Amino acid sequence: MNAKRGHVSAGDASATEADDWNNAFVTHSADELRKVVAERHTRGPNKNPTKEQVTVRYSPEVLAYFRATGAGWQTRMDEALREYVSGQKVVQSSIKDRTQRIAEP
Repeated sequence: MNAKRGHVSAGDASATEADDWNNAFVTHSADELRKVVAERHTRGPNKNPTKEQVTVRYSPEVLAYFRATGAGWQTRMDEALREYVSGQKVVQSSIKDRTQRIAEP
């Protein structure tokens, strides 16, 4: 290609094979092309949804701590919260047991 004028000559590119065009998309408008590209890059539905997407605000110190742990910091944050919740269930159940023993004659 002539960088100065943008011309393409026959010697610039190798010949294409028929298979090179199997997944080609022909369009006549930029909007149509944008739509097709967007459809190709979207993820499908989660086949086994085990988590719920929410919006939460955390203090900068908490985010800095988990982000500093590197890739997978969100998973580690989820694990820390699960551990906390699990511990709270144990505490709540022991309080409930004690309360029941005290209330019994």
